[in-house]
Amino acid sequence: MPTGVHLRDPREQLFAAAEQILEQDGADALTSRAVTTRAGCAKGVLHRHFESFDAFLAEFVLDRIELVRAQGAVLRDSAGTGTVVDNLTDALIKLFGPAAVSIVALVTFNNQLRARLRTARPVGGIPIVTEIGMIVSAYLTAERDLGRVAADAEVDRLAPTLVGAAHLLFAGLDGLPPWPEDVRETVASVLRGALSVT
Repeated sequence: MPTGVHLRDPREQLFAAAEQILEQDGADALTSRAVTTRAGCAKGVLHRHFESFDAFLAEFVLDRIELVRAQGAVLRDSAGTGTVVDNLTDALIKLFGPAAVSIVALVTFNNQLRARLRTARPVGGIPIVTEIGMIVSAYLTAERDLGRVAADAEVDRLAPTLVGAAHLLFAGLDGLPPWPEDVRETVASVLRGALSVT
């Protein structure tokens, strides 16, 4: 690989390369050599910006969590508009994109990465899944405050149930996303009895 190629934003270029590898080849293919090759830069570029490959992976996951948070803000802003089922269906399809599903696998099977992420973000569970759960919970709470979710709905149980069911839908199809109708049916099923307005 040529070493004289100027990178405008090396970190983001490396992150984008890692995301492409995750989406196309899976977590097992994610190595420092694969990332720098995909990014079109020398291997030393990665180590100039990150103390180790594990540090790179942790920063990559944290960066993608921030993107998930931005999508979560869109969902929260939709409270009171459309239908609860449609809003959640659309959000879960975006939140559980190919990269997010692959990141779950990456974090699950990489103990050092998990340890680094817990240091950076001391919350329980698998970081990106936990984030999506908090997003769904905040949205359901907002809808409950607006009276569109029943006042006695147990948001803290509904949110993880929705996230777990959605993750199973998206993770079980060899990289192919589920049909939107299947996601909608799952959301409607989990929320059955919890909605004041359908």
